[in-house]
Amino acid sequence: MKINAITFSLLLTSMPTLAQIPVTSVDVNTPRVENNKALQPIEQITVTATRSKNSLNTLDSNLSVVTADDIAFINQQHINQAIVRVPGGWISRGNGQEHLTAIRSPVLTGAGGCGAFYIAQDGISLRAPGFCNANQLFDANTEQAARIEVLRGPSSTLYGSNAVHGVINVITPNPFEQSNAYVGATLGPNDYLSGQFSAGKTGQQHAFMVYGNLSHDGGYKDDSGFEQQKLNVIHQFQDAQFNIKSVFSVTNLNQETAGFINGENAYQNKSVKRNNPNPEAFRDNKSVKAYSEISYNIDDTSNVSITPYLRYTDMAFLQHFLPWKSLEENSQKGLGIKSQYEKEYQSLTWLIGLDVDLTQGELIESQADDFSPTIPQGEHYNYDVNAQVYSPFAKVNWTVSDQLFLSAGLRYEHTKYDYDNKLSNGSACEAGISNCRFTRPSDQNTKFDEVSYQFGGHYFLSEQHTTYAQYSTGYRAPQATELFRLQAGQSVTDLKPEQVDSIELGVRGQTQRFFYDVSAFTMNKKHFIFQDTNRQIISNGETSHNGIEFALGYQLPKGFYLKANGTLANHSYESSLTLSRENINGNEIDTAPQHMGSVQLGWQGAQESKVELEWAHLGNYYLNPENTAQYKGHNLLNLRASTKINNRLTISARVLNIANEDYAERADFGFGSYRYFVGEPRSVFVSLTYEFNHKSG
Repeated sequence: MKINAITFSLLLTSMPTLAQIPVTSVDVNTPRVENNKALQPIEQITVTATRSKNSLNTLDSNLSVVTADDIAFINQQHINQAIVRVPGGWISRGNGQEHLTAIRSPVLTGAGGCGAFYIAQDGISLRAPGFCNANQLFDANTEQAARIEVLRGPSSTLYGSNAVHGVINVITPNPFEQSNAYVGATLGPNDYLSGQFSAGKTGQQHAFMVYGNLSHDGGYKDDSGFEQQKLNVIHQFQDAQFNIKSVFSVTNLNQETAGFINGENAYQNKSVKRNNPNPEAFRDNKSVKAYSEISYNIDDTSNVSITPYLRYTDMAFLQHFLPWKSLEENSQKGLGIKSQYEKEYQSLTWLIGLDVDLTQGELIESQADDFSPTIPQGEHYNYDVNAQVYSPFAKVNWTVSDQLFLSAGLRYEHTKYDYDNKLSNGSACEAGISNCRFTRPSDQNTKFDEVSYQFGGHYFLSEQHTTYAQYSTGYRAPQATELFRLQAGQSVTDLKPEQVDSIELGVRGQTQRFFYDVSAFTMNKKHFIFQDTNRQIISNGETSHNGIEFALGYQLPKGFYLKANGTLANHSYESSLTLSRENINGNEIDTAPQHMGSVQLGWQGAQESKVELEWAHLGNYYLNPENTAQYKGHNLLNLRASTKINNRLTISARVLNIANEDYAERADFGFGSYRYFVGEPRSVFVSLTYEFNHKSG
């Protein structure tokens, strides 16, 4: 079914009951209540949408924030449990800690699908621009973040390549504000055990914080489970002019991976739900990040900031989703710097900067056993890529009047790849074998030059109600794997960077008890990069993405509250991409639900007691470009509760999937068969947290 976004927008705005839909995925402007009396909200300072300090009601675009309180209350076992509170966002859960991302988009797969999203920690991309990984969110300590900010829609003007469909920015704590010491433990089914800790020391100008977590999961499916550890160390210095925040982060994951189960509606078959067709599959991943955010206030109207950083990742995993089950080993090491200068002059605020990223990436794909003459044993690929990215940008904000604010931004980005093949050029098969699956390009240099721009504004209808609008463009350079990991005799690619144009209109506001943010968007993407039916990597695809998102919240009497978020969208092919031997122009993109969202009904009482019932909805979606295979969607109910036993000890519990729904975390159609990652049945988790430096009163 196609959605006419304009028609739906008119329907929505004409509904007299809109103000009675108490929803929000963002606690930024949700009213607080003391003694059952609503208070004005505390504004959350945000950085993702502007690369500068701004409150939500001054933004020209949308921004959702999952706060530290929400993160602690959710106490996630997987990042998708937090992002379900973000309109337009879906982290599709694979097995263990694996995941795929969707923000105003389908779930994008393939070699470069992850390149559509800028995934960052404190604004620094978790992976280098040309070396994304679909599972890269497990490189960040999202479990103990100060907040997770999600910017929906293209943001390349501020962040450069990969900020096509959105930005997820994991913000680390400020130890001057969040240095409480605690230890905590969680027990759950399938031998699940996790522990968290945090400690810190704060002085007048220096603050130090160390925090981390570790977890063990025996796995719901046979021969599965994972061990994961994350550690963060932060030192911060501040005085009247300087603010220097230095961060060291390390993560490690050792996972025994369970693969898809096959067969239509197999996720409902109790005899196979716990089967693992790939008991040999695994994923090992480690990452290290070190950086210093150095901010200097030149005077009351100008500021300069410089953030040098180092990044290292190393990963090995069995490609269990392919019949021949090859092994991939990839790593990257690099350094970079993000810099900017901000100046206020009368009614204008200028922001200019330069981002530089230098990375060496390596990839080896090998196969232990022969599969067929065209898919041979041995190394399929072994190459290095040295990548250089230089990207100056500028943005200006203009205060036209007390009510009207306008902005414009521009970025130029130069990307260069120096590729070195360490094996023989051409076919990976023996001489005389035609149609070999794997092709190794010869050594080469490739470069891309792109420009993005943005125009926006917001207008205050009153002190508490704002309209906003933005036109923005986004792009991503082809990923290294799209350029150099070729198949079926393709020895060279002629790829263009993906580009997207977006228009967004929205309105947000609040009363003493009610918060709302409703936005409509239309996005058109060209030069979509994909692998066609002949296994050639090409970039002549076009797609469209249109929809409406809302985040609303209402404070009910006696400590009760109601929040929710929702999305109604259509994602479709706008050209006859050779993803199929049929004409798919006009079809819906696979793995792109038209509607999804969540609702939370909660109660906040004395002694920091809290109870919340959550409904999470995922609509039906097609599994193939021909739109002949479909997943019906699902609805899940989750219950969470927490209370303090005394000033230091907190006990909490979570019952996930209360109704014991049979569902698929992800449904797919590949190699001629339905296949699924199975959702887990009803699960109960219990946690205890002990605070060492609790301050009562």
